[in-house]
Amino acid sequence: MADYQLRGVHGQTVAALAGRILSGEIPEGATLDLTALREELDVSLTALREALKVLSAKGLVDARQKRGTFVRPRTFWNTLDVDVMRWRSAGPPDMDLLSNLTEVRSVVEPAAARMAAERATEQDLADLTSALACMADPTEDAVEADLDFHRALFGATHNQLLIEMQRVLANGLAMRDKIVHGSAQAGNPVPTHGLVLDRIRARDPIGAEQAMRALLDESTKDFARIATTKEPHRTG
Repeated sequence: MADYQLRGVHGQTVAALAGRILSGEIPEGATLDLTALREELDVSLTALREALKVLSAKGLVDARQKRGTFVRPRTFWNTLDVDVMRWRSAGPPDMDLLSNLTEVRSVVEPAAARMAAERATEQDLADLTSALACMADPTEDAVEADLDFHRALFGATHNQLLIEMQRVLANGLAMRDKIVHGSAQAGNPVPTHGLVLDRIRARDPIGAEQAMRALLDESTKDFARIATTKEPHRTG
């Protein structure tokens, strides 16, 4: 499904409705009042229906005769869709999403690091090195530098499905990184990321996998420590 970010009135309408549904403002099972929504969002009925088609394709809404358009149960939502992930990430911190993200990363990223150690090209190593240097530079955007490192890591696997998975995870990772990197309690992420790069550069698959597990363990501890001082939003 296409990315609907910043696509005029249509994209804004889709994002506005998605945000309300994903946050629970419009709850599961609720029937949508299209007339009221059209007036509130100041869009035509045609534009509203086109936006709802997008949300229907992503599993968020459905329509039935006599019932109208309604919000589907969460179990039907396409939570791995890039847009759905971005919309969830755009709101207040979603602890359900971040908890799921942590578990998925623990499964996927050690394997990605192992593959990268086996398959990385010189360009891949240069991309990882550049991202790590940006992470160490206080004048750089810490969140974007962290994301660049993980993009480069997945890119170094040369597995198209893993690269696509990274695109899905990136929005959730950005939400997490904004919380962590914005806190004075966060540890320095450069050493753990540097060790992963060292093992990849050394063509040490087992070492790279172990280094990534250590990185994720440290990341989880950082987030848990910081999250206890905040009151993040929880959906559902």
